[in-house]
Amino acid sequence: MKVVRLAKIPSSDASELILKLMAMDVVERSARISKGEGYRFVPIINGKEQEIERLGIELIDGLAYDIERRSPQERIIEKLSDLPDNIKFKLPMKWEYVGDIAIIKMDPVCITYKERIGKVYSDILEVETVCADIHGVSGEFRRPSIEILHGDKTESIRLENGIKYEFDVRKVMFASGNTDERYRMRQLDCSGETVVDMFAGIGYFTLPIAKFTGVRRIFACEKNSDSYEFLLKNIKINEVEDVVLPILGDNRDILGKRFADRILMGYVQTTSDFVSKALEMIKHGGIIHYHDTFYVHEYKDRIREIFDNACGKDSYKIENIREVKSFAPSVSHYVADIRIF
Repeated sequence: MKVVRLAKIPSSDASELILKLMAMDVVERSARISKGEGYRFVPIINGKEQEIERLGIELIDGLAYDIERRSPQERIIEKLSDLPDNIKFKLPMKWEYVGDIAIIKMDPVCITYKERIGKVYSDILEVETVCADIHGVSGEFRRPSIEILHGDKTESIRLENGIKYEFDVRKVMFASGNTDERYRMRQLDCSGETVVDMFAGIGYFTLPIAKFTGVRRIFACEKNSDSYEFLLKNIKINEVEDVVLPILGDNRDILGKRFADRILMGYVQTTSDFVSKALEMIKHGGIIHYHDTFYVHEYKDRIREIFDNACGKDSYKIENIREVKSFAPSVSHYVADIRIF
């Protein structure tokens, strides 16, 4: 333990600012970042104080602890080493962060010890709330099945690829496996385009397109009122109100024909039910980003079959197909970029 200068950063800005300080090479990496009362305290290298002050970040004197060299997994196992073997060997060794919230996938057998497990994970992962994803998602709106193990905060902000996603982990699923596809969307050139996101959710694909691609207008449609509430918040906190037009309701009720240069169909399993609506809205030469799940040995044939039946063999061209992530044994989530003529 040693006395150092600490950058006092609000927890709400921590994800973005800490990465920035790391990139500036001003963080004392041998000391641990600590937290308390809504702030993160980042140890600063001696002599780098002026660079921090120029950013408008408050500096204070404080104590910093040397970094624990053991992995969080090793420390968790040590803290819970007295649990019965059938519980101990089922402890989650992976987790996801949403700000000050950690989400773990937990076997139902561990529920008996949930309070103790939650406290240990909270201490070691340094988060306010620990939630367990026990049964995955279900229903048309893919609602998560979340049980709170420790704490009571369930709404926070996840920073990803320059986008802030605010949501409540009890109400909204966040597919971390789609990160690469969300990043791909921000790299598109949509200059001057009109885009329709038929399944906008909290803005998964809408926000990176709105912020980074030069798009003219995005119609972001979402049927789930909980997701729509956070879509509105995320449009505001990402400062894209002048680009995104949010719509609460069924995308099949969107008015207008042949007005979209690009359509996002970021849903799976029943996406084909909405192809006719997408074809009604897309312009000649426009692109549909079609998401769905298929057996890995037949995905190309199935995509062709869907669009052959919907618009005819000579009315479209598959420009690209990407595997987004594994979905189930022998099944993957794919996205096809399809140009419509």
